[in-house]
Amino acid sequence: MCFRWAFTDEGESVWQVGLKVRKDISATVLRKQARSEKDGRVASRLLGIANILDGMDRDQAARTVGMTRQTLRDWVRHYNEEGIEGTRNKLKGRPKRALTREQEQEIDALVTKSPEGTLVRWRCVEVQGEIEKRFGVVLHERSVGKLLRRLGFRRLSVRPINPETDLEAQEDFKKTLPPRSQKSSLQ
Repeated sequence: MCFRWAFTDEGESVWQVGLKVRKDISATVLRKQARSEKDGRVASRLLGIANILDGMDRDQAARTVGMTRQTLRDWVRHYNEEGIEGTRNKLKGRPKRALTREQEQEIDALVTKSPEGTLVRWRCVEVQGEIEKRFGVVLHERSVGKLLRRLGFRRLSVRPINPETDLEAQEDFKKTLPPRSQKSSLQ
């Protein structure tokens, strides 16, 4: 622990208590561990802590390893609580899925067969309602879209047809086109 002078807004001088670092591992061992560390960020954190253990002030120790004083203080706090493992980044992970695998398979079977009643096709809003009705799970419409994508469904949109289209005239037009030339412009 190191002490230093600080001045308040009124100009009075006070002692500030420095950063306490656990001493069960020596600075030499921390430096040796830093040399063998594969993650460069962890190595710099260990070197910063070793600098503090050697008596360097927090600001100088942080600057020598390329971080701010506050950042080094945060990593020292993690080191004090968990040891060397505390200097590693924690994996964030993904949130737990709202539906179980069996429920997702049931939704897959539901969407695979055509909808009943007045529905013509499945939209995310209808699937969202079915999920809420069957399982009591409220999902956002976008989350339902992601679920369907994960299950292998793709968003398809049908090309619109003009209601006044004459399908017979289109077929006749297709039949009267001259046959394609065998020669290509690339040859």
